[in-house]
Amino acid sequence: MQVWLTSLLLVVCGLTAQGQSWAQTATNDTPLAAWLLRVHQAARQSVYTGTFVVSSSAGMASARIWHVCDGTQQLERVESLSGVPRAIFRHNDQVVTFFPQTRIAVAEVRESLGLFSDLLKSSDSSIGDFYQLKTLGAERIAGFEAEIFLLQPKDVMRYGYRVWSEKKTGLIIQLQTLDVQGRVLEQSAFSELQLGAVVNVPKLYRSGNTDGYRVVRPDLQKTTADAQGWMLQKPVDGFKPMGCYQRPPIAPPQGTQNIVPNTMQWVFSDGVATVSLFVEAYDVRRHAREGASDMGGATRTLARRIDGWWVTAVGEVPVATLSAFALALERKK
Repeated sequence: MQVWLTSLLLVVCGLTAQGQSWAQTATNDTPLAAWLLRVHQAARQSVYTGTFVVSSSAGMASARIWHVCDGTQQLERVESLSGVPRAIFRHNDQVVTFFPQTRIAVAEVRESLGLFSDLLKSSDSSIGDFYQLKTLGAERIAGFEAEIFLLQPKDVMRYGYRVWSEKKTGLIIQLQTLDVQGRVLEQSAFSELQLGAVVNVPKLYRSGNTDGYRVVRPDLQKTTADAQGWMLQKPVDGFKPMGCYQRPPIAPPQGTQNIVPNTMQWVFSDGVATVSLFVEAYDVRRHAREGASDMGGATRTLARRIDGWWVTAVGEVPVATLSAFALALERKK
């Protein structure tokens, strides 16, 4: 629960400085890419504080968030209010996750920041081949007037999204992920929000100080699937490769021998949904069962053995999509 709460908080929150209501320009034939781009920019360009709640069949989690955009500089802090205590500090693409109980801070670079941020990596407009945008009306959420949009998939390979966008600014204040039958898998929403809030910026900067923490920097190295000896026999409709990374072996905890081996992560996106393929050497002690599993909310996983390798597909997509990826992945001849 904590993983997908903090992930959603990093991508969903924000608002734009535009004063014109999106309702005056958005219709059933609103260009989809333009709408998604506006939503993404709204998640980056302003100052606010609020309480955010994520709920699904797996349970409920909440967090407090502070966000500042000072020119080109973005600052953000997210503090969990449920589950294991943790706080996330972000300065642009530099992200530090603090674990107060163990006094460990994980520092890393996250390239994709903002809702639907993969749209900004390409001028490709093919997203309209797989999704359509509809307007559904208006509703009051967290004390704000919001317009409701449906981002509807055109096939069964991806989920849909019902989006509540704050009327004057475009800020997403509620988001539902829908399965192929239109049922809600996961809901994310502000329960309390202050737009244009006064935030103590120097104090927010200081909250990223790692003094007193053991800083861990994951050694994530850029690579290519080709260089690692892998390929997709058949592409999955709409999904394009966004990056490939390699993690060196991770030493086992003291008193154990369970070394986490070298792992490759190959990332794909259709501009909205993301799928990751994790590939590592097969280990009979760690890899017990092939097949699909539910991680809670909208996240699904599927594991498959390919000779001496273990492949795990992960994403907020239907299992059929993960299966298409796992079955298409093969070693280069």
